[in-house]
Amino acid sequence: MGLGSNMGDLALNMGVAAQHIARKIGSIVNQSNCIETKAWGIEAQSDFLNQVLVIETQYSALEVLAKIHEIEHEMGRERIIKWGPRLIDIDILFFNEEIWEAANLVIPHPYLAQRAFILHSLVEIAPNKIHPILGKTMKTLLEELAAQ
Repeated sequence: MGLGSNMGDLALNMGVAAQHIARKIGSIVNQSNCIETKAWGIEAQSDFLNQVLVIETQYSALEVLAKIHEIEHEMGRERIIKWGPRLIDIDILFFNEEIWEAANLVIPHPYLAQRAFILHSLVEIAPNKIHPILGKTMKTLLEELAAQ
């Protein structure tokens, strides 16, 4: 999962989100460091704090998505502007090796290979994880993005 926040107490938001995830979704088995990054999509906003978590869960991808929306709502997230400022954003980046293309869920995350901040965190904890559609490791995807 990818976590991000650029409103309020960023570190606190990330910690509270991780606590909710551990309580409602499953065990956090690995996590990247938090990194401060520029906004992606709409760049005229505050910087983000981002992190990647690896979760073990008994739930399906759709159940995890529903629980993520619950957590974001409980924490006060309002979905007003796509890619706009947000108290917390939780994304499913991968779900095992599954590939989903539904109206409300796309896995792997459709912008993963375009977001250096996510790739940096993934390389930190899983450099050799292979993207199930692109067939490339996280390290290779980051190198290719950096070369653009």
